[in-house]
Amino acid sequence: MGININRVSLAGLVVALGIIYGDIGTSPLYVFKAIVGGNPISDLLVIGGISCIIWTLTLQTTIKYVILTLRADNKGEGGIFSLYALVRRHAKWTVIFGMIGGAALLADGIITPPITVTSAIEGLRTLELFKDLSQLTIVKIVLTIITGLFVMQQFGTVSIGRMFGPIMVLWFSMLGILGISHIADDLSIFKAFSPHYAIELLTTYPKGFLILGAVFLCTTGAEALYSDLGHCGRGNIRISWIFVKTCLILNYLGQGAWLLTQKGQIIPKDQNPFFTIMPEWFIIFGVIIATMASIIASQALISGSFTLIAEAMRLNLWPKMRVNYPTEMRGQLYIPGINVMLFLGCTAIVLLFQESSHMEAAYGLSITICMLMTSCLFAFYLYTRRVWVGWILLYLVVYFTIEFSFLFANLVKFAHGGYVTVIVAGALFMVMMVWFKSRKIKNRYVEFVRLEDYLPIIQELSNDSTIPKYATHLVYMSSADNPKEIEHKIIYSILNKKPKRADIYWFVHVDVVDEPYMSEYSVQTIIPNEVIRVEFRLGFKVEQRINLMFRMVVEDMVRNKEVNITSRYESLSKNNVVGDFQFIVMEKFLSHDNDLPLYERMIMKMYFFLKKISLSEERGFGLDSSYVTIEKYPLVVAPVTNLQLKRIVPKI
Repeated sequence: MGININRVSLAGLVVALGIIYGDIGTSPLYVFKAIVGGNPISDLLVIGGISCIIWTLTLQTTIKYVILTLRADNKGEGGIFSLYALVRRHAKWTVIFGMIGGAALLADGIITPPITVTSAIEGLRTLELFKDLSQLTIVKIVLTIITGLFVMQQFGTVSIGRMFGPIMVLWFSMLGILGISHIADDLSIFKAFSPHYAIELLTTYPKGFLILGAVFLCTTGAEALYSDLGHCGRGNIRISWIFVKTCLILNYLGQGAWLLTQKGQIIPKDQNPFFTIMPEWFIIFGVIIATMASIIASQALISGSFTLIAEAMRLNLWPKMRVNYPTEMRGQLYIPGINVMLFLGCTAIVLLFQESSHMEAAYGLSITICMLMTSCLFAFYLYTRRVWVGWILLYLVVYFTIEFSFLFANLVKFAHGGYVTVIVAGALFMVMMVWFKSRKIKNRYVEFVRLEDYLPIIQELSNDSTIPKYATHLVYMSSADNPKEIEHKIIYSILNKKPKRADIYWFVHVDVVDEPYMSEYSVQTIIPNEVIRVEFRLGFKVEQRINLMFRMVVEDMVRNKEVNITSRYESLSKNNVVGDFQFIVMEKFLSHDNDLPLYERMIMKMYFFLKKISLSEERGFGLDSSYVTIEKYPLVVAPVTNLQLKRIVPKI
């Protein structure tokens, strides 16, 4: 990685504030509003609510993520797919946790921009000038901001990213100062540090347990915090979290102390405690800063979604999609297809729910599932690191109790809009499952043969001048992990389909490894200047630009006099003209000669549909289409065996 993830620097701390804490940092905009709901203000509701928030931020965000999960870094990278990559070689079945968690995280990303931006814009109603602002106008403003945000993605966010840190420093400072200015309203608010009040609220307050669904909103960004480990480093995250958590708790205490002055009253639906604790003259500045913070929160989530999908593609859990790199900055990428999907999803959420109070009812359900999956993967990670089983069981008991409690409390949201994120997460999970399962089905068909058995006939073909030369250099993309083997279909393509005579046959294999940024290759000269195998070992975060990488390999081999790439045609050879390179990519189609069970037939049909709308095989490998020949071959996974055919003698 080239980055010391434990190193702490002032610049690193500011960057961490700008990148990581958007989601969790903007939660004061809507958490208390959701907890209070339409209930009359009481000591138990306010003090118990803040007690729940403090202990959720402590147990869930601080202990689980900042202290424990950040230890599970994959060469400096974090996130649910990095965690899965760390454990998958020990147990293949852990893929199910990775897929469910990744799908749930993406689904919740669709609701974060709408809820944060809408909550910020609704703050305008606190001003006398805008108190009659219609919901339709707010929806239009929110859609304009969200549209601008998604349009901006294609240009990269480096220049804006530099502003993110200072703006978030301003945002958290504002949270802390506003909170401190109201704590004196009712000093009994400090009782909230005792977990006794949290337990009392959940057990004795009418439908108190369901308030957990609203409390959970204060920690929804914890998963994103782990995902950004590679961008900021463990040291910077841990130190900056102290400042962030302090400012968040101060703000919640301030909101709570102000609410205690309103005992017995029901806070109107269009009034947000976050904005009512601001002095009248400051509200307009508060709304502007809150809007900027909500845009930063949305940006962090969009960038995180791009990274998540890119990792899923490399791990063969998602169809190949076009990835752009708008800037030179490492890890900065843009996936047009995902950008459009997120934009349509966010727009639909804004139009469907319109008010932030309605969005709160849908928010948090799927992220709870993601957190449960992280707990499962992290427990298995601890097991692979030979941690004492007693500690692992304690971890699972504590966090399963907390997260299943949140899940059950959040299930009430299902009917109030939670079904939207669950349906989206389910659809995303189905895509991952189809892509993963179809690969398993296809692998039953792939037949490997020993390469050495075919070397003599390949040599003879190469020297057979009666067959027209197909190319000077013929390059096949091979999926054979064993360098002594090759797919039977490649041998068939060379010898049977239409004999392909070439001077040098290259077999290129790409191995995606668990180390995020590994970029290595090895060369095996099987027959000098006739048959060569190149193996690339690329990390799951490295773009597969095989065209460029292969050219670098060939140039390196020429420099070391390992291969002669000059054309063998006499007239060209004496003038040192380099021979042509032709890539052959084998593309599969589902043969009619299959007798698959219904479940597998549906999987394969869905797979080929996804393949049709995703990136082609050659573009997925980053090959230049002018040098590529696509060869289609039938995929016969389960040949038909029960076909009855009877021969009869024709009557004369």
